[in-house]
Amino acid sequence: MMIKLEDIHIRKNLMPGDVGFIAYLHGDLYAKECGYGFRFEAYVLEGMKDFIMEYDEARDSIWICEHNNRIIGSLIAQHRESKLQLRYFIFQPAYRGIGLGKLLMQEFIGFMRKQGIHEAYLWTTADQQAAITLYQKYGFQLTEETASKGFDKPVMEQRYELKLG
Repeated sequence: MMIKLEDIHIRKNLMPGDVGFIAYLHGDLYAKECGYGFRFEAYVLEGMKDFIMEYDEARDSIWICEHNNRIIGSLIAQHRESKLQLRYFIFQPAYRGIGLGKLLMQEFIGFMRKQGIHEAYLWTTADQQAAITLYQKYGFQLTEETASKGFDKPVMEQRYELKLG
């Protein structure tokens, strides 16, 4: 069965269980795909805790992607002073390559414009080449690199920034 973009439901409200599932998805997929360990999952959980404790429906946005009533991916936009942080952008492998990433990037940039925010940033690792290509397509530029062993293996953490005109 071929999955199509129109088969995906995007929910913009946060519900109990969403945050835990997004953390699980990160831990599970990045362990399998990148060899990240428990420390990476702890890093995600810490960030998710901060997000949920600071969540402001008026200033933040969330896109929960569902197929057949199951979460298959997400993207979170979290305000950080005068900037917006793109966080927790992930999809199950079967849902990659159908245009969902492009759609959510357009949603994110549209949300920035609606909020009157001109700068955004994100953190990723050099392992995430497909995502990095998408970020760069939408104008994000690499501004910082830091070697880290915080994910139970050596990685290059990268910060990308976007400035809207």
